[in-house]
Amino acid sequence: MGRFLIVASLLAFLAAVVVFVVISWQQMGVVQMSGHGVTALIAGVVLSLVVGGGLMALVFISARRGYDDAADRRGSRSHKPDQQD
Repeated sequence: MGRFLIVASLLAFLAAVVVFVVISWQQMGVVQMSGHGVTALIAGVVLSLVVGGGLMALVFISARRGYDDAADRRGSRSHKPDQQD
């Protein structure tokens, strides 16, 4: 039941955002963008995707090579003080 409420609330939020975007888009009317604006928009999207993809690649590389294991072991040791090494 809890999972259903979370999914339903997220879908309701998504619907509200879509309605807001559609209404805002229609109220803007015709908007002209220069060549410099289109170039900046494309560069921003491409760079954002490259940075996001690069960060995700670093997360996967770090997880596969075990760089995060040491931090995990220290965290689990602090929760169990009676455990001996």
